[in-house]
Amino acid sequence: MTNKDRIKWGIIGLGNIANQFAIDLLLLDDAELTAVASRNRNKATEFAQKYNCTKAYDSYEALFEDDQVDIVYIATPHNSHAELAIKALESGKHVLCEKPMALSYQDAVRMVEASKKHNRFFMEAFWTRFIPTVQEVLEKVNQGVIGDIKAVQADFAFYANEAAGGRLFDKNLGGGALFDIGVYPLFLSYVLLGLPKEITAKSIYHKNGIDLQTSMLLQYENAQSLLQASIVYDADMKATISGNKGRIELNSPWYVADGYTLFKNEKEETFSLPNLGKGYTHEAIECHNCIKNNQIESKLWSHQNSLDLSRMVEEVKQQIRLDF
Repeated sequence: MTNKDRIKWGIIGLGNIANQFAIDLLLLDDAELTAVASRNRNKATEFAQKYNCTKAYDSYEALFEDDQVDIVYIATPHNSHAELAIKALESGKHVLCEKPMALSYQDAVRMVEASKKHNRFFMEAFWTRFIPTVQEVLEKVNQGVIGDIKAVQADFAFYANEAAGGRLFDKNLGGGALFDIGVYPLFLSYVLLGLPKEITAKSIYHKNGIDLQTSMLLQYENAQSLLQASIVYDADMKATISGNKGRIELNSPWYVADGYTLFKNEKEETFSLPNLGKGYTHEAIECHNCIKNNQIESKLWSHQNSLDLSRMVEEVKQQIRLDF
């Protein structure tokens, strides 16, 4: 594949997720990491050298102005997503923005409007939507393999060491369980059942006001979802989708499951569906396909899907009185 046929990526915010994404990007023949940016020049230089990237910038704006970059992957802290995504779109870049795309529904709307105004591809980086397991499970659910869904149970919980510092406990950076990991179980309920009729949420709080643990009950016409997010205990991180004709259990950790088990008619059948790399490759492939087909949004995870999820998160945020 010639160099001009490759999609040229820029990455801003060079933390752990950016490193994992860069590793996965190397697995794609039609991807090239062209530029990276950090407000710390040494960090940018080290990251670039690690992934054989030729350009390292000490400002995000400099990367946005690089006419060799086709698409920007935004992996900065949550509180900066909206402004940086809009700046990138205004600069003529396509954008893949880490979840949650914004800390408010209002900002999420602004991001989508910028994508449409500047006619550039924009997608929230909900990688779970694109992994093979979730693709196949959604297909089987839609085919009625387990009948009508009656219940969804999913949690995302791990013990985070506050003493180690970091953004998880930093209110100014959008820390806490809901925005960092609570979006995942909410996402699963949404892709299976759509927008709920009602959400009930309760939290346990840190002294600085962020939520350490949040439980959510989503009420639908004929189904319920029981969801939990926590940064103060470890969970098995399985997800169960129960219908009136059977159930499906996603392998742990479910948000990047490498397979699932179908329980039906007193039998169980196990399916193995390994991810390519860590799993970020699948969302990158979707970005490439959309850009090559001149689409400004994905059909699998559309602008409206992201806005719907943002609206659900906003409802939980208001119920648990989370104020950034």
